Amino acid sequence: MSVTEAVGHAQHAAQTAGTAAPQSAAGSSASSSHLALMVGEDRYLVDLAEAGEIVPVPPSSIQQVPLTRDWFLGVVNVRGALFTVVDLARFMGGSFTPLSKESRLLTMSPALAFNATLVVTRMLGLRNSATMTPLDEKPALDKPWLTELYRDGEGQIWRRLNLSKLVAASAFLMVGR
Repeated sequence: MSVTEAVGHAQHAAQTAGTAAPQSAAGSSASSSHLALMVGEDRYLVDLAEAGEIVPVPPSSIQQVPLTRDWFLGVVNVRGALFTVVDLARFMGGSFTPLSKESRLLTMSPALAFNATLVVTRMLGLRNSATMTPLDEKPALDKPWLTELYRDGEGQIWRRLNLSKLVAASAFLMVGR
């Protein structure tokens, strides 16, 4: 399901419930609407304008590339185009993301001009960061793609994942060993 389809479903559900719905990424989007996802045990918010498609993980279809870092899982064909597959948790120094039936690949928006996917443990739908409490804690300087921290009403910590900063990071571009 593409992000645009997910937003369309959320808009329909919100209209049915009689509440205001977030605008699609193509329209005048509310900057507080984000795609919510889990990578390992961590929760992330991704700007809808930076997210592409959400596709199931085809483990047997990921073609490994020799002499690359362990977080670079290989390449995969998504609708006729080759995309790299990156284990974001491992890239950031954590353990490998376990693959399950809930796992997905999040492609980057075509606007970023970067054919990459991130392995996601679970998709959590859409979240509005305006309903969350911003935290004063500053993100790590060595991870400029993690830009803001929030706490939701249930006490969960959310990190804002800026994909445009991620694809510009030299560490992300250097996949060779």
